[in-house]
Amino acid sequence: MAEIISLKTVRKQKARSAKEAQAEQNRISFGRTKAEKQLTAAEKALADKRIAGHQRDDKDQDKP
Repeated sequence: MAEIISLKTVRKQKARSAKEAQAEQNRISFGRTKAEKQLTAAEKALADKRIAGHQRDDKDQDKP
């Protein structure tokens, strides 16, 4: 004889596994550690500081 299964339970299990697969994909796509976020912020701050240091002052250009 065949084993009797509850279709409601099977549907719920299938939905849970689909949600877990989506969560795993999101962790891969968007998950970054706090250290990685801080490193990125520090690199951006350093780049902004270097760019600001190379900017020219317009008031020096107006004098003859």
